Amino acid sequence: MKKFLKIFFLISIFLVSGCSIKGADNILEKLEKKLENANSYYVEGVMEIMNHEDTYTYEVKVSYQKEDYYRIELINTLNNHEQVILRNDDGVYVEAL
Repeated sequence: MKKFLKIFFLISIFLVSGCSIKGADNILEKLEKKLENANSYYVEGVMEIMNHEDTYTYEVKVSYQKEDYYRIELINTLNNHEQVILRNDDGVYVEAL
């Protein structure tokens, strides 16, 4: 899951920064090094899922703390349905609010 979060974060930054920025590779390398050395981070974004003709939009909030603790909050913007994925010392939990 940690790799998924890193990849998600790097792709998000890449999409936000754009492909045509001079030195984008250098920026991504620096960002990846900072992520590897970080004790924690917090990311917010918007995710769109397309399924045939339907599009679902979610607000995504990710909190990560070293030792693989994380909290992922997904909020459906259409009906405000919220899901939380939490990993702590006791295990991984998924809760629909």
